[in-house]
Amino acid sequence: MKIAVSLIPILLFLAMFLSLDSFRLIRWGILFVCLLWGGVAASLSLVGNTLITNLFHIDFDILSRYIAPLTEEILKMLLLLWLITKHRIGFAIDAAIYGFTIGTGFAFAENMIYIFQLGPDQTNLWIWVTRGFGTAIMHGGVTAIVGIILVNRLTDTRKLLQPFILAVIVAYLLHALYNAFFIFPLISALIMMVLIPVTLIIVFRLSTGNLKRWLDMGIDSEVELLLMINKGKFSKTPAGKYLLSVKDHFPREVVVDMYCYSALYLELSVKAKCLLLLKESDLPLPMDPQIMEKLEELDMLKKNIGKAGILALKPILRTSRSDLWALTTLKPNK
Repeated sequence: MKIAVSLIPILLFLAMFLSLDSFRLIRWGILFVCLLWGGVAASLSLVGNTLITNLFHIDFDILSRYIAPLTEEILKMLLLLWLITKHRIGFAIDAAIYGFTIGTGFAFAENMIYIFQLGPDQTNLWIWVTRGFGTAIMHGGVTAIVGIILVNRLTDTRKLLQPFILAVIVAYLLHALYNAFFIFPLISALIMMVLIPVTLIIVFRLSTGNLKRWLDMGIDSEVELLLMINKGKFSKTPAGKYLLSVKDHFPREVVVDMYCYSALYLELSVKAKCLLLLKESDLPLPMDPQIMEKLEELDMLKKNIGKAGILALKPILRTSRSDLWALTTLKPNK
């Protein structure tokens, strides 16, 4: 009964957020990993906080209010940071859902730990109502907000420090304020139940609009350039003229690979964006049996070109974090 009361609210909210994913951005394999990582983060937090308490003889109230929020939130966000830098997350929608899932796994593991530590007769039902409707949703909501911050601020994987620090500060303040219990715990739980869902729903609506605009702009420009390449008129386009202007800076074979890379990248990018539109409309998705071969060929061409060649292609190819994420959606879902 206690486990059910402490988990049902956050599971219901997670199901609601998943239903708002109209573009089917979520990959179930990653979702499962996020759930598991939440449990691992809770276990590591318990070990870390216990060590800190024993080493520095810190009072439990001080630990829960000022130290635990920092260790717990950093551990939860590590997986999000890795997913974003590896282009497995593209927009605020999937970042928030994956973050909320990590928080769900964390809340489940934390509640199980508390039940075993305290024993079945040492707590009353209201404590678990508070944990289910307040603490669990706080864990999920704060990590979801962290995901939104990271995905919107992390534009370059080489510049991790500033987005990471910002995410840590926001997560710490939200978590610490909740743990401080400046108001009655049941009131805090009620605030969490209202504040977190409303905030995330607003973010989802805004992100859906941004995603649609990104798709419209991307498809139009990329289809036009791809058609010119297929017609053999690439050299007459501004992109083609730019590539001709830099060809003297690279060996001839690298220039050929750059041309092939551009054509294949555009083809796959357009295909990925079209698949997203089909998913939103609940239309059947066409299967390309050669998709993995094409993705492997793209990786091979990228290695042949090198970092300098990829940088030279940035002015003519859309290679934002969202565009690179879109390519990963072409891989068979797991």
